[in-house]
Amino acid sequence: MQVLGISGSMREDGNTARLVRAVLDEMERNGFETEFVSLAGLRIGPCTGCELCLKEHFCSIQDDWDAIAEKMLEAKVVILGAPTYYFDVNGQTKNFIDRTYSLYHHRRLAGHGGVAVAVQANTGGERAVQTIEGFLSTHEFVSLGSVVGNGYRAGDVERDQSAMEAARSIGRRCAAFLGDRRG
Repeated sequence: MQVLGISGSMREDGNTARLVRAVLDEMERNGFETEFVSLAGLRIGPCTGCELCLKEHFCSIQDDWDAIAEKMLEAKVVILGAPTYYFDVNGQTKNFIDRTYSLYHHRRLAGHGGVAVAVQANTGGERAVQTIEGFLSTHEFVSLGSVVGNGYRAGDVERDQSAMEAARSIGRRCAAFLGDRRG
């Protein structure tokens, strides 16, 4: 799989999932293999600060994070989306991000393409994007853009035409990034 889209929302088919999928749809139109993962209903515990990952090179906590982390390592582009809760990413997304500390020590994600996606009801999305971009920057992803969409009820974000167009544009940018690496 070349492109992995991750929605951190606890609503499996909510606005965050739809905005992440808009980027993936553009990638598919450009001939790239994509996969979508929702963190909804998954068990992803917080980082405990045990530092075992320094020795093991992977998080020692056993839960649903492991399989998604493996997919992220395989992907050439990762799109991470989160809903905005109190001016930042939701807790499930933050747990997911914190656990990637185990991949940081050996820069296992460096050079991958990265996209930050956030959805807000009416404010705070820029701060959520900053959190995701902090994750991407720390891991030395190549930043391929970000988008903030507006929506509260499921499907509202699809009426945010500027966000949907930005997602499609980012998808084209990701396709160009991957196209440059095909040789």
